[in-house]
Amino acid sequence: MVADFVSADYGWLQSPDRKEHAHVLFKAGKAWDGYFTNDDIVAQTKRAMDILSRHYPHEDHVFIFDNAKTHLKRANDALSARKMPKFPSESWGVMVVAKDSTGKLVRDVNGNTVKEKIRMADTQLPNGIPQPLYFPEGHKRAGWFKGMAQILIERGYTGASRLPAECKDFRCPSDRTDCCCRQLMYGQSDFANIESIIETTCRSHGFEVIFLPKFHCKLNFIEQCWGYSKQIYRMKPRPSSEEMLERSVVKSLEAVPLETMQQ
Repeated sequence: MVADFVSADYGWLQSPDRKEHAHVLFKAGKAWDGYFTNDDIVAQTKRAMDILSRHYPHEDHVFIFDNAKTHLKRANDALSARKMPKFPSESWGVMVVAKDSTGKLVRDVNGNTVKEKIRMADTQLPNGIPQPLYFPEGHKRAGWFKGMAQILIERGYTGASRLPAECKDFRCPSDRTDCCCRQLMYGQSDFANIESIIETTCRSHGFEVIFLPKFHCKLNFIEQCWGYSKQIYRMKPRPSSEEMLERSVVKSLEAVPLETMQQ
């Protein structure tokens, strides 16, 4: 597979001398390079931002991504009320895929990914005061997760302990936002406005990000570029080696005219 960035002004993202580029050729599959994950996308985006900052600093750049799970992924410890228990828990945490010191996935003897439990990140109260989600040292339940009720009580919802954890099947009344703890948590601004890793990364480098609607028209700019390059590739002779295949893919992408991109 191939991943790249493209602009209607400049074409495929590369330096003016074409020595630097942002495309990634990836052999997808468990026995090859694995799968193109959010980590891979973030690394590619960082390289793209480096190229843009060095060679096109006079432009305002906005990254546009498909509305895909790999693009929308949040930090592993990002705030989420989805599975929070109502009451304090000594064992509750966020289950994530384990990685070794080099950043590679940890697998068991059967080749399955290994998961580990981590703490959810702390947050802050509406007035800006830090709010840990776990009881502090010195507390009789030090290190325990506080639970939704306690988190809400600290935010001024004194009756939170009397609310159910969530409405049956989480089908809350349409005219209420305080029917259950989970609904109240979902409505908290810090829980509702969580950036994706891509957004956080780009913003820290001074770049904006836009995500396309989940169901977008296949006539959009990105889809047209891929479609044109695939047509060119299919017209070429069948490659007899992996090296020839990669070279043919790159040439097919380079063959997309800027005028076609601008249509």
